[in-house]
Amino acid sequence: MKQDRTFTQNDPLTPAEFAALGAGEVAYVKPMTSDELMRLYPHAPKIEPGLHLYTLLSADGAPILVTDTREAATANAWEHDLKMVSVH
Repeated sequence: MKQDRTFTQNDPLTPAEFAALGAGEVAYVKPMTSDELMRLYPHAPKIEPGLHLYTLLSADGAPILVTDTREAATANAWEHDLKMVSVH
């Protein structure tokens, strides 16, 4: 017989606490263009516009790596023992 369980937390996480979940442990790969990269991270080194890139991002969305292949981003995560998650 299946039993439903409900868990209620009395003190919800603050936005900062929620963003810190998985920091240094979880990452995801996001495709983006060099134009998007420059808009999202204006202090990043300037690169040619119109390039298709892949970013490896930490759980809180901070960039870890920018590369031209998904495989390179995934390999970097694996090399640094980061658990890859899918973001929908």
